[in-house]
Amino acid sequence: MQPKTRANDLRGVKRNKFGANFQQKPLNTLEGWLVKPSKCVATAEASQTPEDVEMLGESSVETPLAPSPEGKITGMSSSDLDEETQVLTPPDIDQDSSVSQFSADSGGQTLSHNVAGLEKQEKERCSGDSVKHKVKITDFFLGHSSQNLKVKRIKPDKSPEEQETEPSADVRWLGTPISALKRMPECGGEPPPLKDIPGKHTVMIMTDLLHKGTAPIPSPAKFQDTWDDVHVKMPCSKENLFPVIDEVKRATNINRSLALSKVLEPDAAEHLFNSLLPDMVQLAMRASELCTKPIPLLKRGMNHSITMSQEQAACLLANAFFCTFPRRNSRKAEYSNFPDINFFRLFEGSSPKKIEKLKTLMCYFKSVTEQSRCIFQLCFSSQTRLTKLHITCEGTIEDDGSGMLQVDFANKFVGGGVTSTGLVQEEIRFLINPELIVSRLFTEALDDNECLIITGTQQFSKYTGYSQTYQWGGSHQDATPRDGWQRRCTEIVAIDAMQFRNFLEQFHLDKITRELNKAYCGFSRPDTDSKNLAAVATGNWGCGVFGGDTRLKALLQMLAAAEAGRDVAYFTFGDNRLMTDVNNMHSFLTQRNISVGK
Repeated sequence: MQPKTRANDLRGVKRNKFGANFQQKPLNTLEGWLVKPSKCVATAEASQTPEDVEMLGESSVETPLAPSPEGKITGMSSSDLDEETQVLTPPDIDQDSSVSQFSADSGGQTLSHNVAGLEKQEKERCSGDSVKHKVKITDFFLGHSSQNLKVKRIKPDKSPEEQETEPSADVRWLGTPISALKRMPECGGEPPPLKDIPGKHTVMIMTDLLHKGTAPIPSPAKFQDTWDDVHVKMPCSKENLFPVIDEVKRATNINRSLALSKVLEPDAAEHLFNSLLPDMVQLAMRASELCTKPIPLLKRGMNHSITMSQEQAACLLANAFFCTFPRRNSRKAEYSNFPDINFFRLFEGSSPKKIEKLKTLMCYFKSVTEQSRCIFQLCFSSQTRLTKLHITCEGTIEDDGSGMLQVDFANKFVGGGVTSTGLVQEEIRFLINPELIVSRLFTEALDDNECLIITGTQQFSKYTGYSQTYQWGGSHQDATPRDGWQRRCTEIVAIDAMQFRNFLEQFHLDKITRELNKAYCGFSRPDTDSKNLAAVATGNWGCGVFGGDTRLKALLQMLAAAEAGRDVAYFTFGDNRLMTDVNNMHSFLTQRNISVGK
């Protein structure tokens, strides 16, 4: 796992490098990035289709991966409000009341923007001849609108020009063919030698004994017991004691209890309790044998990588399933800035969503306990012109973006509500690739110039539906090729977007700067030649529940990807209109050779 890289943002913040070796990149700034509208302003009336947002309580708020087949998400019961996905209706901007009503729709808030018409729009604004027109993204690029600015929303008639740009029902993608975008491992070179570098890269396996077709061996040979504030507190530590007068090793009690656990009738779950759970117990109890090296906590400000074997990740997840990690069952001071790792919230109540989550996770445990030792590791590890764009209203990031840098629309607490009730884009990805959940054990909340990069996770499950309609769809055979370190060529980057309760707030320069820098942090690899960088597979990052404008977010991601030297595969998740608008935006900029710096 290559986690929590702090990037020098595009305004000159010091950048640390994404890996074991570090060097600084020349400073960039955002000066001149944005098209500046003229100072004369005519009265504008914003057009927006009313779409609802989801709110997730407590510590988890997510952005949708794709709409449900029905296009709707049903309301939630009050019992799931701790970290549940709820559907709320946003007020119009001209209302002063806060978001409070439930709705059945799940779409994000959108405005109809057309960057391709920005020159014409500027003239219209200055002439004063037209008072009524659509709001463009560029109208707000330099604006510092009042929080109480009132905008009347109407649905204007479509002009003949707009009617001509309506997407045909038969058009499912636009731009560059997806087959022309670069993917791993074809575009990548050989990875550097794998080695442990104190303070920079923690390698939990013996690298000199790592060969194709052989199982990684834990390093060091014996368990190093470390109990402090900078490493993960392990269940098998001799310091893991019950706070009683007669001290007893807590791990001893846990192991004894797990070994005797039988709560269902054998005929109700014969395989579960006679085979799978005992195997999971044995896997969890091997923590001192498999995870022998102290695992550092990835705190804010750190630029550090962790490499572990799949077997080590499975052991840690088995302990998370049985809730054995000490001091991680509450958000008290010690771990207040870390996500949950123990699965205790997943066992609360009997929500159908939680049952489907457990089915997905049990599919993973069945796979890793039935097979022999796994044989790969996880590494958790301008004048620039816009790059190629493939945009489609079909497909998903995880399926059609194979071999690309796949974007996780993350919560700052990575994984969001995966161990409780959340079930949108990030949670679903963490469920079908359960090794991602291990990152929650040691990753502190992401800062504004940090991202989390995870390489090598395997997909174990299929799924159908979304949120309330999510269902486990059976086991998945991952055929993704491996790299020189024997990792799957699956690279996922977690970047958390800002949440906007006031729609116009996101067009303020400081907010645009933050989102640009966050995306650039996730996409940039300054130590890698751009010819070896795979395309970015992304979509409506920070939209839906976060209140982001889909067209603005698409533009920002295209700019960040161009500066990072990557092509873009953009998935609109069924939105044909957005597909056409973003493609027109990209065509307008590329045909005029407009650079990122302009």
